[in-house]
Amino acid sequence: MITLSSIDELKATKEAIEKLKKDFPNLFEKLLDTVNLTRAFQFKYHYMGCLIMNENPGQDAPKFVYGSVLRLYKKEIQKLKDDQHFQVLKQIFSDFRNTGYAKISLLIMGTKPESLVGPSSIR
Repeated sequence: MITLSSIDELKATKEAIEKLKKDFPNLFEKLLDTVNLTRAFQFKYHYMGCLIMNENPGQDAPKFVYGSVLRLYKKEIQKLKDDQHFQVLKQIFSDFRNTGYAKISLLIMGTKPESLVGPSSIR
């Protein structure tokens, strides 16, 4: 998914993530673990976002991956979704959908909003 993000939109997204980190540290830690796992498995961040939001990932679903790896990954996503404060996270993903799941993921990992301005095709 190609997204075009303004600096204001990216800064607002980063602020929401920082508020989540401060107000719900356990939920943020689970989210960060999920983002890092997504990166380690070389899955697309858009795929992770779709699983979190119960959307169809379409072409972003991993291909040629062992079923056991997918089951493990989905189990970790489910741990995140089972958190009692999950709705807060889901609202952030919904509110900043136009930012894109990939850019949201990079902001979660600490990327500066200024480096994400403009068009990109990070998945």
